Amino acid sequence: MTRILPLTTQSGSDIDALLDAAFGTDRRSRTAYLIREPMHWLPELSYAVVDHRGALAGTLQSWPVALRTGDGASAPLVMVGPVAVRPDDQKNGMGRLMMDALVRDARKLACPPLMMIGDPEYYGRFWGFSAQGTREWRAPGPVEARRLLALVVDGSTLPREGMLGPRVLSKA
Repeated sequence: MTRILPLTTQSGSDIDALLDAAFGTDRRSRTAYLIREPMHWLPELSYAVVDHRGALAGTLQSWPVALRTGDGASAPLVMVGPVAVRPDDQKNGMGRLMMDALVRDARKLACPPLMMIGDPEYYGRFWGFSAQGTREWRAPGPVEARRLLALVVDGSTLPREGMLGPRVLSKA
């Protein structure tokens, strides 16, 4: 039986090994990494799926990022991804299980809007992510505009334009 757990229950080396298996060892050069560096993933919105043996089979990480406008304003966002499943377990519903938990928990926490670089047909169909409000967003690396997706979970409106990057978290 697969179980979903907080990602904090898993070792960093196991997480890295799974991400390398799912996306390749060159994954750190992708635009998503440039957007969120040097931030650490958000524990309350990051998940692991373990298989019937208790082995890590999937991860979903969420990151504190922001959209900075030309006038210096900054709108907080939560960047979703990577959503990774061990190659031999893909298409078994583990990614959907983690995404369902994320969207449910993000709504419960009324967190800032979620954003991701992903497949609009898949993430739109199941959870309502869309590229409609992100057309004027920029990223620090290449990204297809149709794959830059957002989902409002707190009732706010999406910021209209700006550059994506890490969010400075206050120490309260």
